Amino acid sequence: MIISFGGNAGSGKSTIAKMLADKLGWPRYYIGGLRRQKAAERGLTLAEYNKLGETDPATDFEVDEYQKELAKGEDNFVIEGRTSWYFIPQSLKIFLDADPDVAAQRILSDMQSNNQRNEGNASTLAEIKAIAKERKESDTKRYRHYYDIDVFDPKNFDFTLDTSNLTPDEVFSIIYEFVQSKLERVDK
Repeated sequence: MIISFGGNAGSGKSTIAKMLADKLGWPRYYIGGLRRQKAAERGLTLAEYNKLGETDPATDFEVDEYQKELAKGEDNFVIEGRTSWYFIPQSLKIFLDADPDVAAQRILSDMQSNNQRNEGNASTLAEIKAIAKERKESDTKRYRHYYDIDVFDPKNFDFTLDTSNLTPDEVFSIIYEFVQSKLERVDK
């Protein structure tokens, strides 16, 4: 089984994907990290790379092809990426969401913990919310243009969860229970 995570910035995708991969003993692939690496190779920030992607489809096609190939040659992994559900249609698709204020606070806390984030030099909740909004708009524009999909539409997923009022452990418990119910069906 392949489990794909999508959702909004600050919803807990990375945290929960890591926790789930660790619990299952499966590899985890992080498309955002791959995009960040590709941006750095060009001397760009992720925001600049995303903006470039609005006119240069190669910035998306490269990682999208990687996902497709990964799914052809491997099973039993967790993948986190905005388009993973689309390029790995056989995956169990999970979407996490959070209120923009809650998400911004999480991102700020993460940045203060020295974790790598995509928000650059932002230091206030207002700046983080603005950057997250701009990024979501860029992602929406690119994926609609190149693939005619809405990566933020919960209808594209098997399970959606608003994590705004939940701790990471509570989110993990809910997600793990859902995944276990699907794994049990596969094993039968």
